[in-house]
Amino acid sequence: MSNGGSETYDLFQQGRRHLRKGMPAQAMVSLEKAKKREPRKASIREALGIAYFRIQRWAEAESEFRAVLDISPTDDYAHYALGRCLEKQGRAAEANGHYKLASRMVPGSKRYSSRIRDLSADE
Repeated sequence: MSNGGSETYDLFQQGRRHLRKGMPAQAMVSLEKAKKREPRKASIREALGIAYFRIQRWAEAESEFRAVLDISPTDDYAHYALGRCLEKQGRAAEANGHYKLASRMVPGSKRYSSRIRDLSADE
């Protein structure tokens, strides 16, 4: 049974390598397999969310980042990424709430605070 954990880790690492190489569709395949084995692993769900986001599968990316937040509610990046998914789906006000949460968690982050201003200017 211990081999199952290492196989999951290998799938996760393979997915991350594909993401780094700009191959999100290939990453998605490995990461979906890893998710089936360990659905409560936030790192796998986050990487899969990134892969979905990069191939413009916004609703699936949203689902993965929501899963990360179920596992780890104080994950600032997951709040930010969820906001990006919601924004891409035209849900600006909901997105802004997640940007504000992320920004409060990491007060010095220009990345997070800039999203809030961008959206506020559009409203």
